[in-house]
Amino acid sequence: MSAHEVKRRLQEQIRERLDLGISLTDAELRERIEEEVFAYARQAHLTAAAMEKLVAALFHSFRGLDVLQPLVEDRSITEIMINSHDRIFVERDGQVVETDIRFDSREKLEDVIQTIVGKVNRVVNESSPIVDARLADGSRVNIVLPPAALNGPVMTIRKFPERPPSLDDLIAWGALSEEAARFLTDLVKAKFNIFISGGTGSGKTTFLNALAQHIPGDERVITIEDSAELQIRGVPNLVSLETRNANSEGKGEISIRDLIRTSLRMRPNRIIVGEVRGAEALDMLQAMNTGHEGSLSTGHANSAADMMSRLETMVLSGAELPIQVVRKQIASALDIVVHLQRMRDRSRKVAEISEVLGLREGEVELRPLYRFEESGEDEGGRLRGELVRTGHRLHNVEKLRMAGIACGHEHDRNGGRDGAP
Repeated sequence: MSAHEVKRRLQEQIRERLDLGISLTDAELRERIEEEVFAYARQAHLTAAAMEKLVAALFHSFRGLDVLQPLVEDRSITEIMINSHDRIFVERDGQVVETDIRFDSREKLEDVIQTIVGKVNRVVNESSPIVDARLADGSRVNIVLPPAALNGPVMTIRKFPERPPSLDDLIAWGALSEEAARFLTDLVKAKFNIFISGGTGSGKTTFLNALAQHIPGDERVITIEDSAELQIRGVPNLVSLETRNANSEGKGEISIRDLIRTSLRMRPNRIIVGEVRGAEALDMLQAMNTGHEGSLSTGHANSAADMMSRLETMVLSGAELPIQVVRKQIASALDIVVHLQRMRDRSRKVAEISEVLGLREGEVELRPLYRFEESGEDEGGRLRGELVRTGHRLHNVEKLRMAGIACGHEHDRNGGRDGAP
């Protein structure tokens, strides 16, 4: 009898002998499971290790995430990709591999999905087949059901570390230089509006968390997300807001636009929008333009310049405005764009830090201050290179002066454009 068959048989026996309508504590349920496993082990001659593994698997099938629980608890795994009940992939150390783990059936996967969304008051079904949710540990979950998913339920779990990485950690990992980290820290303290762009899996949320750790502790910060995943530490006056999907009757939806507008009445010093994807970009830009300096946000793009174009498209998707008005909003709202990139060796790095200078010939003008320069590969295939200054000076130093921060960077000293006296 295979391990899957043994587990399924014991599950059926436990269900038959337990009144599952009676509320059992985790300890009581585990004790009942152990009794069944010990009885089976006497005839099957299981080792102590095999018994312990079987007890854990059965317990997780009743109270946890079934076969996913060990993967969720494995700290070396950063992403879990369930393509179907019997095709599960994981990402570990930047490598994606298929596992030999599978659910007993498609129905069991569907049960786990409903358990996850139910705990965060979300709904997912055939009429509303796409939903974002989260696990108790803060891991981000995306679910797609048929008919949108052609081959059955699909679920992707993005895991986050218990302690969010700091800028020092990112330096140690080679994601950015010490000088650039000091520069960005000063900008955060001086309330520059910073936008983080990058492709999927480039580390935008991780980087946003690291930057947010340098927000002064006496400020009031409002975070706005589709699915709460930011881990901001050191800010006591912190309010976290999360969107909500419409219910089965199509009512009760709370969008990012709704939350941004409400946050403006909550006396924030800063507003952090986890990610902008659509028309809410206009509300975010307007908030930045109406006294809420030091705001942070992220978005998907292939470059800093591409991010400006995508922001234009987002704004225009929800408002009929002249393109020049939109570009003026972007140019006056944003101060700095940090672009992240996942390199060919699967490492995540800051590819560029650019200043938004304003409009030039009707276009949003970006000036790169730092840029990653590649210098080859080591023997293990790891990319070599560093984030270096481009020689351009930071133009907008007024916020640094207002914050009492010395312009100690080489390109900051004269407080003007290249060639300024």
